[in-house]
Amino acid sequence: MAGSGEEGLYSRQLYVLGGGAPRLGGAAVLVSGLRGTGAQVAAALVLTGTGRVVLHDRGVVCTVDRAQQFLLGESDVGQNRAEASQRVLAELNPNVAVVAHTGELSEAFLASFQVVVLTESSLEEQLRVGDFCHAQGICFIVADTKGLAGQLFCDFGERFVVDDPAEGDPVCAVVQHISQGNPGVVTYMGAEGSHGNLFSDGDLVTFSGVEGMTELNGREPIPVHVLDAFKLEIGDTSSFSPYCRGGLVLQVRLPQVHSYEPLRRALEEPQIQVASPEELPRSRSLHTAFQALHAFRGEQGRLPQPRALADTERVLELARSLGAQWGPLDEDVVRAFASVSAGDLCPMAAVVGALAAQEVLKAITRKFVPLDQWLYFDALECLALEGTAQLTEEDCAPRGSRYDGQIAVFGAAFQEKLSCQKYLVVGAGAIGCELLKNFAMMGLAAGPGGDLIVTDMDTVALSNLHRQLLYRSVDISKPKSVVAAAAVQRMNPSVRVTAHQNQVGPATEPLYRNSFFRRLDGVASAVDTLEARTYLESRCLRCLTPLLDSGTEGPRGNVLAMVPHLTKPLEPAGTPRDGTFPLCTLRYFPRTVQHTLQWARDEFEGLFQLPAEHVNRFMEDPAFLEQLPVGKALEVLEQLQGSLWEWPRDWRDCVRWARQHWQSCYHNAIVQLLHTYPPEHETSPGVPFWAGDRSCPHPLTFDPDKDTHLEYILAAAYLFAQAHKVPPCSDRAAVQAILRSMVLLPFVPQEGLQIPLVEEQKEMEVPADHRRLAELTQDLMQRRQELVGGEEAQMPLMEPIHFEKDNNIHVDFITAASNLRAENYGIPPVNWLTSKRIAGRIVPAIITTTAAVAGLACLEVYKLVWGCQDLSCYRNSNLCLPDCLLLRVQPLPPPTYRYGGREWSCWDRLEMQAVGADGQEMRVQEVLDWLQRTQGWTVTMLLSGHTVLYDSEEDEETRTRQRAQRLSENLKDAGEPQRQELELSYVCEGEDAEAEDARPPLLCSLP
Repeated sequence: MAGSGEEGLYSRQLYVLGGGAPRLGGAAVLVSGLRGTGAQVAAALVLTGTGRVVLHDRGVVCTVDRAQQFLLGESDVGQNRAEASQRVLAELNPNVAVVAHTGELSEAFLASFQVVVLTESSLEEQLRVGDFCHAQGICFIVADTKGLAGQLFCDFGERFVVDDPAEGDPVCAVVQHISQGNPGVVTYMGAEGSHGNLFSDGDLVTFSGVEGMTELNGREPIPVHVLDAFKLEIGDTSSFSPYCRGGLVLQVRLPQVHSYEPLRRALEEPQIQVASPEELPRSRSLHTAFQALHAFRGEQGRLPQPRALADTERVLELARSLGAQWGPLDEDVVRAFASVSAGDLCPMAAVVGALAAQEVLKAITRKFVPLDQWLYFDALECLALEGTAQLTEEDCAPRGSRYDGQIAVFGAAFQEKLSCQKYLVVGAGAIGCELLKNFAMMGLAAGPGGDLIVTDMDTVALSNLHRQLLYRSVDISKPKSVVAAAAVQRMNPSVRVTAHQNQVGPATEPLYRNSFFRRLDGVASAVDTLEARTYLESRCLRCLTPLLDSGTEGPRGNVLAMVPHLTKPLEPAGTPRDGTFPLCTLRYFPRTVQHTLQWARDEFEGLFQLPAEHVNRFMEDPAFLEQLPVGKALEVLEQLQGSLWEWPRDWRDCVRWARQHWQSCYHNAIVQLLHTYPPEHETSPGVPFWAGDRSCPHPLTFDPDKDTHLEYILAAAYLFAQAHKVPPCSDRAAVQAILRSMVLLPFVPQEGLQIPLVEEQKEMEVPADHRRLAELTQDLMQRRQELVGGEEAQMPLMEPIHFEKDNNIHVDFITAASNLRAENYGIPPVNWLTSKRIAGRIVPAIITTTAAVAGLACLEVYKLVWGCQDLSCYRNSNLCLPDCLLLRVQPLPPPTYRYGGREWSCWDRLEMQAVGADGQEMRVQEVLDWLQRTQGWTVTMLLSGHTVLYDSEEDEETRTRQRAQRLSENLKDAGEPQRQELELSYVCEGEDAEAEDARPPLLCSLP
């Protein structure tokens, strides 16, 4: 039942790729061209576990390759690119066969691949290979970047079947009612945490478990029409039996068939995918520009020289001769493209290479609809930066440097500025690794005065290896930041990188002071929690530090730029769901698998963690019970009694315990519930109790030959044994023999047992039984003495087990416990991987998304380094790989408000050196005087957080004392830590009522 080693390695991406993921191991892919884009494609395919990746390149490594090809080292210069890259890629994933090929791309050679990817190829080679692949049914991809623009093309043949076109699992909802009519209307209950419609018009659905209108069960898929968030029309139900209760409605996804044109035809009749119709003319112009560039290269045997006007104009002439058939040509786009087309930028290669790799994964797994058929991506807005128009051929000419490809776009002076940057990268996970790789290639912080700090508290885990480029299996359990910094140094020894192992949060503010943030040129956020993201945003806002925030969730990602005084700050993060549900829902009325999985998580804690913690604490200090309320103490004592007096002697006892607990949960408890509320019970005449959000359960009968029953026993017994330090056994046959020999007493339900029906209703409280408490305490003290005095007693007596999502036995128990509970209530079960994702609250992840997002973030770094103060040059990006869509929009400007007769933005603040005439920290009166003198404001109240420093409403004596105090005196009295800077708020005379939350803060720097 447990996941295999491969599932442990690839689990996060399996949630993205779904049922097609196993096909990866048997696939063979050719990647031709091992410069920046090809390296990104190949690395992503190796990390994701593609069975065989063949690298093709006939060129040799040169110094300039090392500004975007992250697989190459200084010693590789002069060697074949494919062979040099193979050595590093083979280390990334030992499960993948990585082979170098330096010969021709013959038809016999090409025929052995399922997918062929060409990068850095001539148009002639693209056409030749494309014709062959189309004829042979081989999926064919072209991916190329030139300067600040990239293109992607897919031809998956005349008949390509997509098995699963959508993200996530098919929707499943609980039926509440179905009307008899034409059309019939289904009312259903939304999933936990769902917003908006679960279904879409035209979706196909099936029904199961419906009582009354049983004609719907097992029917062929039915198309639906959505009425609102909870109602569907399903066709004619007028002749069906009346609906009674229960049932599930399940979305059905049918395979889709798609057809693609060969490259030769697609060049002439391009089908271009765009995020909005407004982008189509620009993409068509780029389509023409790339063809014109091929023609120029055919004429001249080279690419246009950077910023060479004659070369640029020749490309434009060629474009004019080609482009009229596809609509008006945007000549400014073509000129901009041509002027820097000789450039090589690592971020561009990262974006286009990641998009291409995702298309390869679509071809192999048949998950998601492939690109149809062209995609163009550009960051030509970088050429609108103030001063770039003045760059000359000389500024952008090659220097014999590894950064020549970047200099060709931005000039040599910019490269010097890039090398002096001071950046903080928070998080060295998937996005953090890609950011650091890009920074190393770009040469950020690679010169005098440069400083690149990476901080992460975490250590490398097995599940990181399939998407976190900088780590290898030998790095497992090592600090991420330390390993990542060492990897950056290997990629570019000039980068001045420092590793920290700290969380950036309130607890580390003495280390990461405001002065630390203010000396930074930028912060790159690669954190995985909303709380951490919000904290970083607040610090950067306060310290006027640029922030680039990147995030991913499965195949989707986004990048947000926060530039001081120029952009709106990031949106405040909402409160994340903590996975809690009403207790009565979990215990008696679950409706979804999320409920049963949370119930299983609670079971795990209540069986294998809390009892062991209580036993160990009792053995160490029995007096801890005196600190508990009587009711809670009695509960803990009864738990202790069960743990200490029913101690397992051997593995057989653990199996017996597991069997008895199975009976209690899945049979006896349900029998008791149905005894209290029988299936025919009514809350009032004619209103059934078991209806709406209550599904009527049924008890299970144990069968040792049923897989789920046996898997529960094996996992529960193993964990029970581990908690009690009893050697476990995994012999299934032996366990089945023990189970078959057991005879359990029949269960007799209690009469008059009260069961709460809503969260607010409590179970009947039993009056505190002090006599029972005293008896249990005496009994357990005697048992404790026996155990402490025993020669074989080992302390601590038990081993508390905390749930770990990457522990297979833990997930085995959760899966079996949840699915049995689901069977009780007619809820569809879920597999091991899905149980792990939901119970472990795992966010799906894949290397293609993180690589693309990091590339997009680094394009914004160029603008920050340039010092751009033009809002129109910046971009916020949203990426959706399933649809191969990339939406880039200009950030919003900061909101403004009026106060004190002038306009302010959220970035504005008042700043003062709070040093008095005596050289000491200012007194409150001096701050009041400063505000009066500089702003003309009479302050009536001055605060630091919630601490009042001055209040004009107080009596004269109090006001006099307040005015005479040093700024931080009151804070010391309130127990606040010493700070180098205070942020003060205030209220002034004559304020409008609307000014309550709209005042510029006052920042006081203390001596």
